[in-house]
Amino acid sequence: MKRILTIQDISCVGKCSLTVALPVISALGLETAILPTAVLSTHTGFRNFSFLDLTDEIEKITAVWKKENISFDGIYTGFLGSFRQLNIISRLFDEFKGNSTLILVDPCMGDNGKLYPGFDADFVKAMSEFCKKAEIITPNITEASFMCGLEYKDSGKYDKEYIDKILKTLSKFGAKKIVLKGISYTGDDCGVIAYDTNTKEKTEYFHELLPLKTSGTGDIFASVLFGSLVLGSSIDVSIRLAADFVLESIKSTLADKDRTHYGVQFEKHLAKLGTFKISY
Repeated sequence: MKRILTIQDISCVGKCSLTVALPVISALGLETAILPTAVLSTHTGFRNFSFLDLTDEIEKITAVWKKENISFDGIYTGFLGSFRQLNIISRLFDEFKGNSTLILVDPCMGDNGKLYPGFDADFVKAMSEFCKKAEIITPNITEASFMCGLEYKDSGKYDKEYIDKILKTLSKFGAKKIVLKGISYTGDDCGVIAYDTNTKEKTEYFHELLPLKTSGTGDIFASVLFGSLVLGSSIDVSIRLAADFVLESIKSTLADKDRTHYGVQFEKHLAKLGTFKISY
């Protein structure tokens, strides 16, 4: 059985980061190892939350792994909240990357045209350097525009030339594949573009835009995408699977009159992931 290591924070309540990555990747039939960077009582969408930084534990944990000769077929990072974490995880890549280990970096820094609190231009630069260690990066439009030094444009206010410029600029960071999320040329749909930096080929997948924005959808998308790729699926199959899984999770959430701000109801669709190759 292949083993994926996912590195990000964990919220005890709330559907994002490790709280979704662990069940989603496991449902795909992969062993899922975790490296928590912090523990939160609830995700930050709640009015109140506690936060415990685990940066000091990371190297202690990985030192044990090295003694036990533990290896990984894939390493996937989500939210990393400090320069120190970027530096530590960058060294972890060097120490645990084997000849066939796939690395995905989801450069979680912002959304809706703004960086998350605590992040600035220096962190964007550091994250861009960090992305050079990855085979695959999965930024959204906000993160990509900051990384590329381009003006952010809202959905429906940019054209394909703008997206092509982003993809070509991101390709200079060294990743073999770029998966750009949250693209909408009209404002009525939502899509993903996968770009192969070697062949220059693009794969697009668009679907309906649903009226719900909540925590964790990007984490769910990245988890499904990466798990599918580690299992050997093509990039076009993987982006479709990931996008459709998020879409169905959102639909289930919208249909529930008692839904909360915790996140989307992805749990109702986990069983489908184990048989995805049948329908894809």
